Amino acid sequence: MSSTPIPAKVANALWAKAGGRCQFRGCNKLLIGDLISGKKTGKFGYIAHVVADEPGGPRGDTVRSPLLAQDIDNLMLMCPVHHKAIDVDYLADYPEDVLLAMKAEHEDRIEIVTNMDVDRVAHVVRFAANIGQRDSLVTTRAIFSAMPPDHHPAEGRTIDIELIGSERKDHEQAYWTEQNENLERLFARKIKERIEQREIRQLSVFALAPQPLLIRLGTLLGDIVPVSVHQKHREPDTWKWLPDQPRICYQVAEYNGSKKVPVALKLALSAIVNDDRITSLLGQNTAIWSITCEQPGNDIMRRKDDLAAYKKLLRNLFDKIKAHHGEGVMVHVFPAVPASVALETGRVWMPKADLAMKIYDQNRTAQAFVPTILIGGEAGQV
Repeated sequence: MSSTPIPAKVANALWAKAGGRCQFRGCNKLLIGDLISGKKTGKFGYIAHVVADEPGGPRGDTVRSPLLAQDIDNLMLMCPVHHKAIDVDYLADYPEDVLLAMKAEHEDRIEIVTNMDVDRVAHVVRFAANIGQRDSLVTTRAIFSAMPPDHHPAEGRTIDIELIGSERKDHEQAYWTEQNENLERLFARKIKERIEQREIRQLSVFALAPQPLLIRLGTLLGDIVPVSVHQKHREPDTWKWLPDQPRICYQVAEYNGSKKVPVALKLALSAIVNDDRITSLLGQNTAIWSITCEQPGNDIMRRKDDLAAYKKLLRNLFDKIKAHHGEGVMVHVFPAVPASVALETGRVWMPKADLAMKIYDQNRTAQAFVPTILIGGEAGQV
């Protein structure tokens, strides 16, 4: 521990630059106030030296230690656990350059967040539902860290829509009917009412759920308020967009045959969907329109610009399908896409202008696509 007193103005400046939080990478613990003891104004952090204030201390140096003893660029705010970790328990693991990188990352993040104006405030929607046999988990911490610099949370909690624990299985039609009704009810109560009351002016959506439910949520969100949709990446494990990744090369296939045939829309970005899987359900004369890509994969949607490009392609395809086949037609949608794409598929669809959709799901139990949710149409429509 240091023996050099830190001037009050230096200490106050460090607390401000750190946002009152531990600067150890991955900690971010708030060091002001304690709910259990009731000490709302208490300060529970330590000011640690990167280069020790004495030559014999952690990372100390005969010449530099006295020069840097009160230099704010050599000081970090730490919680008790990580102060001891860097100076005692794991000293060898934390050389000067590692600690300075932690300090810079933390202070840059605090500056970015606190510099945001009110127009970037967004309420956060967390949507989770069972995917096969796995419950979807969308952690609040991962969500909030992915929002800057474009947005920051309007409040310290998320708006949760959770569709988990159903006794029915996803190969049963009753499952989709039940989950669709639950989604509509929760959306109306938790989001729609607050939008109508002008409490919510912008949304950031983080979702992991079966694709039919994601598409349905997208149709409910529509364009009633600005919405930013995020994508969970597998590698690296983050919700942040990765703008330096390769661009997706989309391939659009249009149908030019008979108008009086079943209409299918194939959206295959995460995996290849062979046409015979569609015609086996709808018939050999099915009109298949599609958006695919050169190299489909589960982790393909990494760039925000690629998601915007997909939306433009889909909007154009919706218009062409209606122009070719006319009013009153059902579009059978077969999606194999990332979660963000499924959500935006629903948001692109316009209830008063576009054709009705029947959404299919690739079901592991049935080993085939099964019909799930009807959007904008009536039971029995083909």
